[in-house]
Amino acid sequence: MRVLIIEDEELAADTLQKILIDIDPSIQVLAILGTVESAVAWLQKNTADLLFMDIHVGDGESFEIFEQIRVASPVIFTTAYDQYTLKAFKNQGIDYLLKPFDEDDVRTALDKLHNLRKSPELILSQNLQHTALRSGKQRSRFMVKMGQLIRTVNSEDVAYFMAEDKYLFLVTKDEQNYIIEETIGSLEPNLNPSDFFRINRKFIIHINSIKEMYKLSRNRVRIILSPKPADVEVVVSEERAEAFKNWLNQ
Repeated sequence: MRVLIIEDEELAADTLQKILIDIDPSIQVLAILGTVESAVAWLQKNTADLLFMDIHVGDGESFEIFEQIRVASPVIFTTAYDQYTLKAFKNQGIDYLLKPFDEDDVRTALDKLHNLRKSPELILSQNLQHTALRSGKQRSRFMVKMGQLIRTVNSEDVAYFMAEDKYLFLVTKDEQNYIIEETIGSLEPNLNPSDFFRINRKFIIHINSIKEMYKLSRNRVRIILSPKPADVEVVVSEERAEAFKNWLNQ
């Protein structure tokens, strides 16, 4: 697979390139570009199978690329901010990675790309999700599997979503755990922002699941959830702390 990285932070670009090669040595990083201007110039003459695109680059927002040329390749957006999810999925986005992300996050995004290419049904599902985003529609229920049994869980019954290894778990208020076939990045923009908040790269929590909160250093917040996840300390990341406080004060 041929990949183009659009990222103006040298360390972040080098780290992403290393992660990609560690995941699959056959991945070829064609170029690393740090500006809208250089990306437009490159894409006018070249193509890639996949773009990793930081939203904030040296001379503006990478969304400006789509205003100047047609981009046919799928895009995995990367950013330290989560307010761009809707715009990302309107511009070829198949996933949205919040910094700091790790190898598991990138691997999950690549698996999603592979599944989308392999299955027309998943592509249709993805397009329907994007249509829902454009119309402002929010998810009210989720399909889950229990072996061969399929059922739905209403959004008001969800305590939190937890990403672990390659899986995303839906945990209900009555302590039931289910695996759902989505990524935390694709799920997040479909949730009601008044009820749900992504506190870090692994957890999206429901407001009613918060039992207690404790202030930590560097503006972070430790949360006691109900039900309590096993052997996991739940902490609002430093990057999300200010937005989390604003969410609590709605």
